[in-house]
Amino acid sequence: MTYLCSVHTDKIRASIIAQVEALEAGDQAGFERLAMQVFSYQVEHNPVYARFLELLGRRPQGIQTPEEIPHLPIELFKSRVIKTGQWQEQQIFTSSGTTGSTPSRHFLRDAAFYRRHARRTFERFYGPLQNYVVLALLPSYLERTGSSLVFMARDFIEGSGQSESGFYLNDYEGLRQMIERLQATGRPALLLGVTFALLEFAAYWSQNKRADTKPLSEQQFILMETGGMKGRGPELTREEVHHRLKKAFGLRQIHSEYGMTELLSQAYSSGEGLFRSPPAMRIRIRDLRDPFAERQTGHSGGINVTDLANIDSCSFIATQDIGRQYPDGSFKILGRSDDSELRGCNLMLST
Repeated sequence: MTYLCSVHTDKIRASIIAQVEALEAGDQAGFERLAMQVFSYQVEHNPVYARFLELLGRRPQGIQTPEEIPHLPIELFKSRVIKTGQWQEQQIFTSSGTTGSTPSRHFLRDAAFYRRHARRTFERFYGPLQNYVVLALLPSYLERTGSSLVFMARDFIEGSGQSESGFYLNDYEGLRQMIERLQATGRPALLLGVTFALLEFAAYWSQNKRADTKPLSEQQFILMETGGMKGRGPELTREEVHHRLKKAFGLRQIHSEYGMTELLSQAYSSGEGLFRSPPAMRIRIRDLRDPFAERQTGHSGGINVTDLANIDSCSFIATQDIGRQYPDGSFKILGRSDDSELRGCNLMLST
């Protein structure tokens, strides 16, 4: 009987994953149908999420639309094992944080699905990875275990198929020379980095570039920050960070990636400060004074993420980030709630 139940559950999971991968941008009806399927699946097979609903006094049978689905507080990833179903994890992702803080844990069932989904999401916005030399500037993240960002960056480096792709720990001179070499030969490049390291590299670039260095070509070079001051200097708003990076590198746009340990999907900003989600990911804005009340479009509040790809963990997460959503579904990250613990993606409230 247990075996038959497991086979049945695996079939449901496989069906959901196939639907996640088939979702198209703008298919709101498809997203909503799938969200209700994922909700039913996770209520039945995720004991932490089921207990959360029980404590709220919310009967799953009474929830009829995605807007009514409660979102699990992200803090529970620090103290609970958040799994949908019974399985042995292939990887455990842990969040960055200040010394002595308790990290979040994301138990990853299927590393191949994570890689496939992350690549598809990136390529939806930026085209094939093979078009880029991928350079990753992720010090401190590389120096610890369990970073989902390093895991994703390593796969992007491998997926690029370019011999020049690779990680740079603290070798700013080597990174500077590589960027200049790629620019001189017209090779497109993506530099993916955490905020504090990009700011340090920007200062090094300004001080050490040759007098005859030409301005970076934005058609060939994408500079993408992932957040992350992690106690390395004063907290800055994203606008302040982008202003400094633009000035140092002579760029008009700085790109951004929005992801976190507890999620499986990523959103991207192509430089205007507005993030756009892949088809399997949506955000909603909640009232900071009432976590079960939704804010209207255009108003700021706490960010709730629905990540249908997060099928093996929890797809409905109430984050500690503050943001604002716009009518076209894009959103802006404004900062972190004042009472939240500092973490790698922390930004001070800017509005």
